[in-house]
Amino acid sequence: MKPIVAVVGRPNVGKSTFFNRLTKSRDALVDNFPGVTRDRLYRDVQWDDAFFTLVDTGGFLEHDDDDFAPHIRTQIEYAVAEADAVILMLDGKNGISPFDRDMIQMLCHLNKPVFYVVNKIDGMEQEIHLADFYSLGLDAQELYPVSAEHGYGVSDLLDELVKNLPPSEPDTDEDIIRIAVVGRPNAGKSSLINRIMGQDRLVVSDVPGTTRDSVDSLCTVNGKQYCLIDTAGIRRKSKVSRKIEKFSIIKALKSLDRCDVALIVLDAHEGISEQDITVAGYAYERGCGCILLLNKWDMVEKDSRTLRRYLDEIQRKAGFLHFAPVLTISALTGQRIPKIFNLVESVYRQYSTRIGTGQLNRIMEQSLERTEPSLHKGRRLKFYYATQVAAKPPTFVSFVNFPEGVHFSYQRYLINRIREEAGLTQTPVRLLLRQRTGKIDFGKRKKDFDKKKRKRKR
Repeated sequence: MKPIVAVVGRPNVGKSTFFNRLTKSRDALVDNFPGVTRDRLYRDVQWDDAFFTLVDTGGFLEHDDDDFAPHIRTQIEYAVAEADAVILMLDGKNGISPFDRDMIQMLCHLNKPVFYVVNKIDGMEQEIHLADFYSLGLDAQELYPVSAEHGYGVSDLLDELVKNLPPSEPDTDEDIIRIAVVGRPNAGKSSLINRIMGQDRLVVSDVPGTTRDSVDSLCTVNGKQYCLIDTAGIRRKSKVSRKIEKFSIIKALKSLDRCDVALIVLDAHEGISEQDITVAGYAYERGCGCILLLNKWDMVEKDSRTLRRYLDEIQRKAGFLHFAPVLTISALTGQRIPKIFNLVESVYRQYSTRIGTGQLNRIMEQSLERTEPSLHKGRRLKFYYATQVAAKPPTFVSFVNFPEGVHFSYQRYLINRIREEAGLTQTPVRLLLRQRTGKIDFGKRKKDFDKKKRKRKR
């Protein structure tokens, strides 16, 4: 395990800018109004030979009109409690705030290293502003002047920081399944993760748009680790107006690019909407393994055919996800939550499958004999050779004399045959058609096989 370093401070002091600089990313949203960051955001950092996990937190306000202020404070307390070291970020440009005193009062009793960092100090000539912070009971040796935006003083701070952290080794475990939790706003994504994690890991509210960052959470289920990625609710484009919300949606879509399995959370109580299908389409386009979760099932009035009606509606509206398992759950009560991970394992097993070239070509040959391809401009289509070129999802290439002449329905038939014969019933499968590069075709292979067979009989 890597040591954890939490970055805390009042709003707009530059925590997220500092986080992005150290993680060499743009994972933390940055804007010029307070309250952009609400949840804890985790990313790994390497400094020289040292590794640690950095945690960005929301801005600390003891008393505030923002309805999320108590939730954000809870997130900060969680981050500080689990951290091996804490960075309190102060604003060297705007000076001391009463909230800074509150934070120092909260941190002074910690039995762990605390680094008091004065941000927005862009050069040595501006270090004179450090004197203002002595009134907080801090002396010059405890203050670290930095510029999160320009990098001034950051290397000196990191040198001291890593000296005070417990040793760690870089994480080389690549077997962790990454699960993105996606859906439209207020479908219950954060509530689902909180139920799985067993704590208020994410800010939960009935106000749409609560989650703005894509937040990673590590959890262990049945002795195996998973990475859960909570994302902002994806609204219709016509409903997205604020710049920060547009960034959140872009980040949610990027989370789909780096996940293995997407849990598409649907609000069963409100019904399946057009936007639900749009979100599902985003996951499908990015080649994710998909599981459809009908959340709030405890609030649905049910009879013996209720589930069948939902399944028929999903098939009618999102037939492209015919391979995706469907599970009814309740994030509020915990109903069938443990079954999610059994499905994740099943989907991921198929999602990462590789098929031998011999087996694949036998499937293709049998499929072509079962249903012969059509003519293209008076000439018979010939499929010469097939091979798997990637997993996650399983992706195959077949070489054809006229790729443009293969109708999409016949290509779909071949994909379904591969699914059926190779047991890939719960994962997306891609079949790419390429112009032939060799002269071996299935007909010639069969003739050669029959010829050898006759010789053996003699």
